[in-house]
Amino acid sequence: MFSNKDLRNLIFPLFVEQFLLMLVGIADTFVVSFSSEADVSGVSLVNSFNTVLIFLFTALSSGGAVIISQYIGSRNYKKADEAASQLLMISTVISVFLSAVILFFDNQILLLLFGKVEPDVMQASETYLIITTWSLPALAIYDAGAALCRSIGKTKATMYISAGTNIINIIGNCVGVFVLDLGAAGVAYSSFISRILSAAAVTIYCFNCKNKAQYKVNKIFTWDSGLIKKIMGIALPNGIENGVHQLVKVALSSMVALFGTYQIAANGVAQSIWSLASIMGLAMAPVYTTVIGRCMGSRDINSANFYFKKLNKITLTLSIFWNVFVFAITPLIVRYSAISAEAKSLVIWLVLINNIFNGLAYPFAGPLGSGLRAAGDVKFTMLVSIFLTIAARLFFSVLFGLWLGCGVIAVAIGMSIDLVFRGGIFIRRYKFQKWTNFQLI
Repeated sequence: MFSNKDLRNLIFPLFVEQFLLMLVGIADTFVVSFSSEADVSGVSLVNSFNTVLIFLFTALSSGGAVIISQYIGSRNYKKADEAASQLLMISTVISVFLSAVILFFDNQILLLLFGKVEPDVMQASETYLIITTWSLPALAIYDAGAALCRSIGKTKATMYISAGTNIINIIGNCVGVFVLDLGAAGVAYSSFISRILSAAAVTIYCFNCKNKAQYKVNKIFTWDSGLIKKIMGIALPNGIENGVHQLVKVALSSMVALFGTYQIAANGVAQSIWSLASIMGLAMAPVYTTVIGRCMGSRDINSANFYFKKLNKITLTLSIFWNVFVFAITPLIVRYSAISAEAKSLVIWLVLINNIFNGLAYPFAGPLGSGLRAAGDVKFTMLVSIFLTIAARLFFSVLFGLWLGCGVIAVAIGMSIDLVFRGGIFIRRYKFQKWTNFQLI
């Protein structure tokens, strides 16, 4: 069903796309830092809120990708067309509704989340929130189109679109901040334009009749409750899981704030490097969704088992290599960081702990879990992930950080314990073949 070349054509573009997304995020922060501290603070605060919305749209598109992949696997291309069209419709409806709510209650939301910050920071936050909120429907539309492209194996399309629009975004940031002197608004308008272009480009591509599955105009403007229920059956558990993960992340950030300046600084730098280290796992997750989804759509359990084993080996090998590489360049990154020598030493230890377990355990805690979801084993993976995020990641971070006095090292320990237990449970779930009992279509 998938040759080695097919798998390479899936994996490489997804890796490049994830790398570009991370690189552009760094570039945005870097450029706006030349404006003012208030603009940097405002953009940073609002981005923490926008991240929740991004994860929501990602969960929705992942639900659609599973259903589309299974229909393609069963060679029911008509239903795949309908599922893709319904995903576009429901993504647009939800994003427009959320945008309207945020725009109407923008002041209340900012006060609730960030309290009484300095007036200039609040002004920058409000400006950035309003402009980026207008682009949320475009972001949701792009995610829906990207889900379809990945389901049909056309990951190069989204890679090229992402590369082109991200370059436009970086240029726009520079023009908005350095030429037009718009501060936070300059960065926001740049994101708005790049998201509009991304959404337009991927939507045009998804109407291509040469693809195995494509958008159908008449299906976009209809409401198929059966298909929407199937998509939301995957999307909702995934969204809840991501939501809990973000809440715990916020709680841990509050705990880190108690550990002193140099530990806070070290954690900030380490978090950026951890994001770089996670790229390989994030890139492999959609590969599992596409491959296992198609196998299960055709009810070919033997092929699904074959590709589970093959993808596990590929993911583990690539993950180990990538995490070793990231750790090898960490001293170079740290050398040019504006933090104390004590903080730099702590960053090395934080990255070492994270990368050992990220390289060995995350392939099974993350991408393998995506494969189980693609087979329809959604509630189990959600419950395990939520339970371990709280009972392992949060609990052990607090235990080692506050009660045993390990400081910020505790965050890396708690995260590592979470990955080990989650990976072990998902491996056991896979080996016991419980995932073969589910049928989504």
